[in-house]
Amino acid sequence: ILGEHLRICPQGYTCCTSEMEENFANKSRSEFEAMMKEAGRSVQATLTAQHRSFDSYFQDLLNKSEKALYDAFPSMYGELYTQNVKVFKDLYSELRRYYRSSNINLEEALNEFWTRLLERLFKLLNPQYHITDEYLDCMVKHAEQHKPFGEVPRDLKVKATRAFIAARSYAQGFLVGSDVVKKVSQVSLSHECTRAIMKLMYCPHCRGMSSVKPCNNYCLNVVKGCLANQADLNTEWKYLMDSLIGVADRIDGAYNVDTVIGTIHMRIAEAISNLQENKDSITSKVFQGCGNPKISTKGSSSEDKRRRGKVTLEAKSSAQALEMLVLDAKGNLTALKTYWITLPSSLCSKKVMASSASDDKCWNGMTKGSYLPEVMGDGLANQINNPEVEVDITKPDMTIRQQIMQLKIMTNRLGNANIGNDVDFQDTSDDMSGSGSGDSCPDDVCGKRLSKSPSTRQPETHAIPKQSGHGVNGASSRSLPSASLLLLLSVAVIAAQHLWR
Repeated sequence: ILGEHLRICPQGYTCCTSEMEENFANKSRSEFEAMMKEAGRSVQATLTAQHRSFDSYFQDLLNKSEKALYDAFPSMYGELYTQNVKVFKDLYSELRRYYRSSNINLEEALNEFWTRLLERLFKLLNPQYHITDEYLDCMVKHAEQHKPFGEVPRDLKVKATRAFIAARSYAQGFLVGSDVVKKVSQVSLSHECTRAIMKLMYCPHCRGMSSVKPCNNYCLNVVKGCLANQADLNTEWKYLMDSLIGVADRIDGAYNVDTVIGTIHMRIAEAISNLQENKDSITSKVFQGCGNPKISTKGSSSEDKRRRGKVTLEAKSSAQALEMLVLDAKGNLTALKTYWITLPSSLCSKKVMASSASDDKCWNGMTKGSYLPEVMGDGLANQINNPEVEVDITKPDMTIRQQIMQLKIMTNRLGNANIGNDVDFQDTSDDMSGSGSGDSCPDDVCGKRLSKSPSTRQPETHAIPKQSGHGVNGASSRSLPSASLLLLLSVAVIAAQHLWR
């Protein structure tokens, strides 16, 4: 029949009524959106699997260290351990809470552990004295200069915080990447795109050419026009993949989590041994600084609870497993780098089943023949002259712009983790002594920021962060996008500005 009633397909002779054309339009739209979600689910599955593998490995590493401590310490230290079990349990609990993104300060947690342990052990090692809480406060104040545990607390703090920051950011990076793909894959097609997809996929049917495949370049122009906003994710997406690869190298290298996390119990044992071996010297120095405590009226028949024989503590290395995890992750991340800009060609070749580029007997949008227009570039700005889809390049999709911001925030966090800083770190001195100059953070900006240790508060993972009053180390930050790029996201930009200060 004559096709004068058609509103999308060419108006020559046709097999389709208006109702059929509308049904085909709805069908093509739902099928294309399903293709997008299916492609996205594949990427989500890859990223989620990488997260699950690393998370399982890391949790297992921490569990084994804790179990080794509980198994060995009773016979090694007797009452020094049995009367202080909660101190050790609390430490591992805090470490897990931090890794799971709880709102705690990791360095403060480690400092608190050593302080509590010192207070308890000092009393147990000096049972003949009546040691008050006030006396313990004085003793703790002098502890830094006496170094009762040797260099272990400082060394473990530096290495453990870097390892945990890297591990946590690394795990979060996979989840953020997966979440971005999920949200972007659910973005609905525009009216103009729905018409173009219908014309590409089902108008040949209305012309009695159901077996004729769309020309490849024609398909590319349609899909690039429809996915113009998605292609704009490419730059920040690539940065995220590269940042994850960089942190993966740190995790299996400079901040080796297998060595650091797997030996926490051994470092604690080393610290306690240092205290025991230097007990007399340390006690003497404490007495000089704080005065002699009163002799306990209860007295004590017990002797110092020294180590009961030699128990060898070992750390079962899982370095090979970590190496394999990192290699697998780097391979997958490298493969995903170009996902957003290769998506149109992937959809055209695998889903739409477009004809080869040289085929002159393909559907070109009007009839069977060659497709002459050139293929458009990637991204919104390159669609200004797209011959197949009318794209308003002045109105970027807000959902996708928000996800671009999420990628920026996560990449920034990974950049900080790559140099051993959490997103809110201010002072990165190796000695972690709390003597940061504060030059980069005026009082009126930072307010009550702790001077002893950088903050390791939980960064917001899936939302534009609230204004926290903290900056980041300038060496790892990248500049904010221009206002024209974010458009209506000005509120989000203002809220996130401190992250790139």
